[in-house]
Amino acid sequence: MSQPTAVPSASPPAEKPTASLAELFWIFFQIGALSFGGGLAAWVHREIVTKRGWMSETEFLTGLALCQVLPGVNVVNLSVHVGQRLRGAVGALTCAVAILFAPFFAVIGLATAYGSVRDLAWFHDFLDGVAVSAVGLLVSVALRSVRGTFRGIVPYLVGIALIVTVGVLRWPMIPVVICAATISVAAAWFVRGRAAGGRDA
Repeated sequence: MSQPTAVPSASPPAEKPTASLAELFWIFFQIGALSFGGGLAAWVHREIVTKRGWMSETEFLTGLALCQVLPGVNVVNLSVHVGQRLRGAVGALTCAVAILFAPFFAVIGLATAYGSVRDLAWFHDFLDGVAVSAVGLLVSVALRSVRGTFRGIVPYLVGIALIVTVGVLRWPMIPVVICAATISVAAAWFVRGRAAGGRDA
């Protein structure tokens, strides 16, 4: 009599590396102390997703989208989101304090010294260069978001509509974003409902 063939058990999914509070503080402290001119989401993505794998691409981009529509500074919102997802409320507080610690004292020092450097031509050239770098970082995050989250034609249409209405026509941002978000959510529900109906058929 033949013995039943043993079915190999599926290997458990690999667990994500655990982030310590000290690591989170040091990462966000560096980002806050060494970054200039915005575009910090790209740096956070590289440290949290690319280098350490603490969050997936989808988790990060979803959180980034949420942080951008909430009140407050985007990168502070993002630091709170990352800290909360990785280490709960204590992690959120740790990341927020870390990213604001160095800029808090830097702004006080620069505000004190600004009167002596505001008339220097090289200082304004430096700020212009920093602004260009920030734009490049923002574009890189935007392109990554498009590749990772845009599925179907509707997100592209909504994105183009936002660029035209806010960036070109200068319509008020809040009502435009509310309308675009409503259309996007309705379209996502419709597509998901059709997909679920197709599976059930």
